[in-house]
Amino acid sequence: MSTWELLIRRGNRLRQAYGEASGTLRLFAFVMGFTDKLVILFFSAVLLLSLACQQPSNLAVVTEVIDGDTIVIEGGYHVRYIGIDAPESGESYYLEAKMTNQDLVEGKKVRLESDISDKDSYGRLLRYVYVGDNFVNAEMVTRGCAWAVAYPPDVKYQVYLEAVENEARQKGRGFWE
Repeated sequence: MSTWELLIRRGNRLRQAYGEASGTLRLFAFVMGFTDKLVILFFSAVLLLSLACQQPSNLAVVTEVIDGDTIVIEGGYHVRYIGIDAPESGESYYLEAKMTNQDLVEGKKVRLESDISDKDSYGRLLRYVYVGDNFVNAEMVTRGCAWAVAYPPDVKYQVYLEAVENEARQKGRGFWE
């Protein structure tokens, strides 16, 4: 029996049960049937479960700053800033870069924007990071705490990041002093 035949048969049963009530009442009775409630409940549970198993949302609170280009967000996800490279532990200007990043993002709600790649070879999420309207990746470069470095295919804002690096270099900011 086809779906349409089942719907027609159910409509006929409802018409018998409720008489020749208005079309709105018949529609309401049809929609609010017990079976329909179970279907809605089932699909709601499936939707909630699928949302719970997804990647972190594009909004998150920063719980830790690792260095000038890597943070940890709620849920323990490590996030690597796309398009920049900051000094690593033991390198010149490492502490300044880390402290600048802490000032910009630590304990704050950030918006994460992806590009082509989702993760790097270390399993870190690759993202452009914003606090409000402040583009953190670019701010780190503007302050002379990171270099603009292209990591293809993730190059959506690379021209902009290189432009702010040139400005930071010309103005002698951060490690460009």
